Amino acid sequence: MSDAWTLLKLLEWMTGFFTDKGLTNPRLDAQLLLASVLGLDRVGLYLNYDRPLTQTELDEIRPLVKRRAQNEPLQYLLGKTEFWSLEFAVSPAVLIPRADTEILVEEALKKSAQTGELLDIGCGSGVIALSFASEKPRWQVTGLDISAPALELAAYNAQELGFEERSRFILADLAQLPRGSYDLVVSNPPYISCADYAELMPEVRDFEPAVALLGGEDGLDCYRLLCRQVHKILKPGGWLLLEIGWQQQEAVTALLVESGLHTIYCRQDYAGHPRVIGARKG
Repeated sequence: MSDAWTLLKLLEWMTGFFTDKGLTNPRLDAQLLLASVLGLDRVGLYLNYDRPLTQTELDEIRPLVKRRAQNEPLQYLLGKTEFWSLEFAVSPAVLIPRADTEILVEEALKKSAQTGELLDIGCGSGVIALSFASEKPRWQVTGLDISAPALELAAYNAQELGFEERSRFILADLAQLPRGSYDLVVSNPPYISCADYAELMPEVRDFEPAVALLGGEDGLDCYRLLCRQVHKILKPGGWLLLEIGWQQQEAVTALLVESGLHTIYCRQDYAGHPRVIGARKG
């Protein structure tokens, strides 16, 4: 790369380089990285195709290109991602939220009254609780996580979105949840088994936090812990909503039955896979 390169020339070079490295969306990745460094949107890139880049800009983009070519997630490089049509800050301290998790937010909204309190267990960057809060201005939301850096990021997102007065984020271990009284309890816990973890794409396995992915030998450890404690955190008549792996419906349902919850159901995602299980406290 030299300072004689125009934006278009660099974009074409990056696209080819990412293609050679086997990235799934090479041109989009190149566009988003360039837009981030140059402070432009994608339309702005198009309008500035002929502009030569400065050496400072080239020096800034070079390490990002190298990191993306090594499968580091684009969202970590940009420091942000979109979820529920909102922008959230992300970092390697938290999972990158997936679109399928929006199903969990949808189900929480269906089960919510006009006012109430929601608890998000394993909240990460806060996307579930804060997305819910964006639709329910009279609800209070609480997030628990074992990771202090994740909680700092969640609190930052709450402030940026203007929900800091209706949210709080608390350091807690799922092995010993603090007592509470919530109308809704939601969680997207670690649910990848040890065998499945070894087969994950390098982009996930090598960069996203293992503590937020691994659910024990069979992937069910967090569900067991949660089901044992659900009665001390959920109000009578309240709902527990859990994201699950696509092969875990039967096992998680059995744990919910054993815990004494009822009205158990499963919501599929838009690909037709079991995605969210709900159960109610009597």
